[in-house]
Amino acid sequence: MKVGIIALSIAAAMPGAAVPAPPAPSCPAHPLLPPELAGWSRDAAGRTIYAYGDDLGADWPPLGAARTMLPLHRFESLRYGTAPKRKPDVHKFGGMIPIEVKKAGRLMIALDAGAWIDLVQDGVARKSVAHGHGPGCSGIRKLVEYDVTPGRYQLQIVNAPAASIRAMAVLRD
Repeated sequence: MKVGIIALSIAAAMPGAAVPAPPAPSCPAHPLLPPELAGWSRDAAGRTIYAYGDDLGADWPPLGAARTMLPLHRFESLRYGTAPKRKPDVHKFGGMIPIEVKKAGRLMIALDAGAWIDLVQDGVARKSVAHGHGPGCSGIRKLVEYDVTPGRYQLQIVNAPAASIRAMAVLRD
């Protein structure tokens, strides 16, 4: 056993030496998700919601408890009503989506790609109470949670790497 470790260390220290990569983890066909994220494994019947590029609050259908495709906008066409907490990158994408909250609880926002998100109410960005990644192999790249009360919120997506992102909003008690 020690010989293998020493040999690997010597090979890694040699310039130009190839070190074998560890095997890629195998993902199950249907990764195990906690109950509140179960909707992530299904698309909302192919539903697409177009994120708007300004804060005029168009009556667009809100995100729901199933994964939804969100086409986004290039930086130069965005007009956030509340300045994002993260400076927008001119080479990335973003948009705004209304979220209607009917009862108090913990709002979980899941994204399939890395992007900055702000949850805004009455022109003020709410402070997140938790953030991280989804369960392994789930496809959830970012998971942010907010304590919310009933009302209308605006989800601001900033610095998404591509012109669309998959998202889901779930309210836990």
